[in-house]
Amino acid sequence: MTRHEGGRVAQAGRGRLGRTATLLVCLLAFAGASASGQFQMPDPKQMAGIPRPVDDLPAGSVSVRLIRGQLSNNIADHPVELHFGNGRVLTVKTDEAGRAQFDKLPAGSPVKASADVDGEHLESQEFPAPAQGGIRLMLVATDRAAGAKSSAPAVTGQVALGGETRIVLEPGDEVIDVYYLLDIVNSASTPVTPATPFRFDMPAGAQGTTLMDGSSRLAKTSGAHVTVDGPFPPGRTTVQVACQLPVTAGSMDVVQAFPANLERLAVLVKKVGDTKLTSAQLTQQRDIPNEGQIIIGAMGNAVAANQPITLTLSELPHHSLAPRWTALSLAGLILLAGVWAATRPHDSSAREVERKRLIARREKLLAELVRLESDYRSGRGDRARYTSRREDLFTSLEHVFSALDDPDDPVGVAA
Repeated sequence: MTRHEGGRVAQAGRGRLGRTATLLVCLLAFAGASASGQFQMPDPKQMAGIPRPVDDLPAGSVSVRLIRGQLSNNIADHPVELHFGNGRVLTVKTDEAGRAQFDKLPAGSPVKASADVDGEHLESQEFPAPAQGGIRLMLVATDRAAGAKSSAPAVTGQVALGGETRIVLEPGDEVIDVYYLLDIVNSASTPVTPATPFRFDMPAGAQGTTLMDGSSRLAKTSGAHVTVDGPFPPGRTTVQVACQLPVTAGSMDVVQAFPANLERLAVLVKKVGDTKLTSAQLTQQRDIPNEGQIIIGAMGNAVAANQPITLTLSELPHHSLAPRWTALSLAGLILLAGVWAATRPHDSSAREVERKRLIARREKLLAELVRLESDYRSGRGDRARYTSRREDLFTSLEHVFSALDDPDDPVGVAA
């Protein structure tokens, strides 16, 4: 499957990229509050242009930070523009920390920030000016000097999965949406071709594996197989891949191995109902409120290349298959009964009359059983009556089928 394919999973994945960015912010808050370990900050390009409400700015203020490539490369003394929906534009130059701050903005006015750096136009999302507190956001220009290093000849070397790698799981209606946000790091100053190709398979049972927007052109998929071809340029290569796993029970394992060392295991799970996450490889986790939902944020230690990561999700929402099998079984009984009736030889007229009566009785009992099952599965009626009546119907059907199958004694059937 190419990056242009993927059907339903691809459409769902693209629609959730914004939520994924929000989940990353939640996990960063979780990591920052943890005393035993810290996550690295995400790739600035992934967070560029996204407004973030804060309470450390004056009410009605917007602070725009302008950087080149990395957080350490501030762009000072450079104009940043704030555009209003009515066409008004404010311009402020960045300070030594690369920040331009706009104060006393009319609350609720639609605004967006922009800047032009070395011929590259940078622009944020549009958002309403805050009535209380402030907004911080970043604009990230391309580091052309770092990009020039990628033109050097490739050498054999290693890549790793950096600290920004995330596994995101979203339980849904009888499926789990699985997202891998892979941060492949080449720490060398020249392009690197790994001795072992960067290839892996999605979890067993994966459906609709696809690459999401923002993934490197080095990546491709074929069925549930993912390949990232080298050489890898210096720095980070982003690969975002998604699939769906069918849910047939209230608990399931998601097992995944990656072909490179993982610096730190980081997992996000959208909590639906009482969904729980467990794994021997996780050292800590907590529930994080997020826009009316709860996200389970969990962290673990480093994971060696090709070592399976096993994540167990329990209390998953799913529908029992019992009603489906019951309906299929009843349909099969009706079909077999019809075939049997159509092929049974004729006896005397008295037997034929009794046989027709038995067949009519059988059809009535089967129809009542189907209706009883349907009412119960739809929540109508109480369980005690359902259990008692169902047993009576099965007993009556056994007598009817027995009588129809016995040519010597078709009468005396219990009704």
